[in-house]
Amino acid sequence: MTIIRTLRNALLAVLIAFAATAAVAMPAWAAPRPTVVLVHGAFADPTSWDRVAAQLRGQGYQVLTPENPLRGPAYDAAAVQRTLDTVEGPIVLVGHSYGGFVITNVHDPDVVSMVYVAAFAPAQGEFAQLALNPIQFPGSQLLPPALQVKVVDDPQGVAGRNLDGYVAPESFHSVFAQDVDDATAADMLAHQHSIALAANLEPSSAPSWAGMPSWYLVSQQDRVIPPASQRFMAERMGAQTTELDASHASLVSQPGEVAAVIETAAG
Repeated sequence: MTIIRTLRNALLAVLIAFAATAAVAMPAWAAPRPTVVLVHGAFADPTSWDRVAAQLRGQGYQVLTPENPLRGPAYDAAAVQRTLDTVEGPIVLVGHSYGGFVITNVHDPDVVSMVYVAAFAPAQGEFAQLALNPIQFPGSQLLPPALQVKVVDDPQGVAGRNLDGYVAPESFHSVFAQDVDDATAADMLAHQHSIALAANLEPSSAPSWAGMPSWYLVSQQDRVIPPASQRFMAERMGAQTTELDASHASLVSQPGEVAAVIETAAG
């Protein structure tokens, strides 16, 4: 009986030690890895995120790249929200360019951090065009003739029509993505989606970045949103800021650097 009792006590001690170790390790095991949601901007579509998404998926992240309708902040934020509603667990929400304006207007309790990539980060009541103010922030080349307009079919527009802006094909490479090769620029141009001009004049709601852990990647060679404007928005929001020697399309030209910051934001 003494031997049996001794073995039983030894086994019990091992089980208690294992349980204690498991209890300490459990939070690390149980903590779900955030889902990364990448929101594209104007003059692009979800394929603009392909290289960054591939990097993140290679590190084990679930990545979603919803279609941004480019109709206006409130309408587009609702479209992104429908994607977020399909996600269980924490979310890292990332926006490029006008996509930053959209994620600023998304308010989801599961979002744990936000990343802005050469993006608009408005305060309440501001509209996107303010960030391109040539007096305060000179340098944007997103002006005619590079910026063109066209009438499009749009159920959200007046009488089913709307006035959209797009980058002229002959200007796309030099204005939007001067640091990618010709073949890449041609592919990006083929995926260009126009944006409703009214979207740039629609005021933002209360910014979701307020009180949220946020990161900002400034593109130093940006010819769309002037770098000075990006730095102003990043500082105002208290974002952890990284600067890249990149065009407006840093997500295409420097996907590794962009993915690395997103991984940092994901913890």
